[in-house]
Amino acid sequence: MSTALDMTSTDLREVNSTLQSAAKSQSNEAYVIQNPRGHHAMACGLDGPLNVTIKGSTGYYCAGMNKEATVTVEGSAGPGVAENMMSGLVTIEGDASQYAGATGHGGLLNIKGNASSRCGISMKGIDIVVHGSIGHMSAFMAQKGNLVVLGDAGDALGDSLYEARLFVRGEVKSLGADCIEKEMRQEHLDILADLLAKAGADAKPEEFKRYGSARTLYNFNIDNADAY
Repeated sequence: MSTALDMTSTDLREVNSTLQSAAKSQSNEAYVIQNPRGHHAMACGLDGPLNVTIKGSTGYYCAGMNKEATVTVEGSAGPGVAENMMSGLVTIEGDASQYAGATGHGGLLNIKGNASSRCGISMKGIDIVVHGSIGHMSAFMAQKGNLVVLGDAGDALGDSLYEARLFVRGEVKSLGADCIEKEMRQEHLDILADLLAKAGADAKPEEFKRYGSARTLYNFNIDNADAY
């Protein structure tokens, strides 16, 4: 049984307050948000187990700072979806705009369509699975976590990244500074298989290439001065 919140008659502040209170109470309830009409910052700051389904597309920063909750957007999401996510599951049935999953620390962001530029920028432990393609400068300064892309990747993938793992099945237009293709070992195949299963993605781990840091930018080296 789920509780419906209709945004034609309930404003954004009340919707978020209701969801945040329910999450904080550890109620593990189910909510359905009707007529979201592209509102910004929906279902943000949920700090507990909750199941939220948004019946339509959303604006900026949907499901930001998510912790433990499961949020499903039955549409597309604007910039910064699941920004600074800590745990839980955020699923976008359509496409995601710029910097999806930015600075995310944990949990799974599952994007069924495409993601725009800077997907996973500065990710810090989040897992992101994109069933389509991603735009330029994705995983810029990515520190930790896994970015899985079933389609193609744009320019400057993984620029200045640290220890995040990037798995791409399609073509990579270009690699950013200090990002290189790396060996796909069994441990990486196992990680990838688990993420693909969790995301319900129709792909085999063996179809992907792995990219990561060459570790030449960790400390200043005069021979690499042009790359800084």
